[in-house]
Amino acid sequence: MAGTFSEELKAEPNLTPLLDVVFQLITFFMLVINFSQDTYDARIKLPVAPSAKPVDSAQAAEDRLVLNINPNGTLLLNGREFGPDEAAREMQLQADLVKLNFRNKPDFDPNNLPTTLVIRADRNTPFEPLHKLIVACQTNGFRKFSLKAMTRGN
Repeated sequence: MAGTFSEELKAEPNLTPLLDVVFQLITFFMLVINFSQDTYDARIKLPVAPSAKPVDSAQAAEDRLVLNINPNGTLLLNGREFGPDEAAREMQLQADLVKLNFRNKPDFDPNNLPTTLVIRADRNTPFEPLHKLIVACQTNGFRKFSLKAMTRGN
């Protein structure tokens, strides 16, 4: 009895494990991506200071909170605008959040918070609202400040 084998065997790979790995990699990279640029408001035109220096890698690793101040003296934080009184309350809320995050750390001082406030004030911002914001920050325990400026005008 001679028989012919008319059907060919096809080997098709199972793609399910490969897709699982790809989705896990996408999830991993979405979790670890640095969204720090999201806190910078492009509407803020920084002042020009030729002696301004870039942030070194040790400072970049610190806990930071970026405060954008527009030409009217309004605080822009997390996509919201805060007037002077609202800004003081928001800084108290931010200080409370930092205190909750760091309260179990050894040598934590609630009057000297480890968070660096990065102030990005527009070049046309009056001094008075900026000063009020800094005083509100200091009242709530923030002691480290970093002022942003550009080295060249555009």
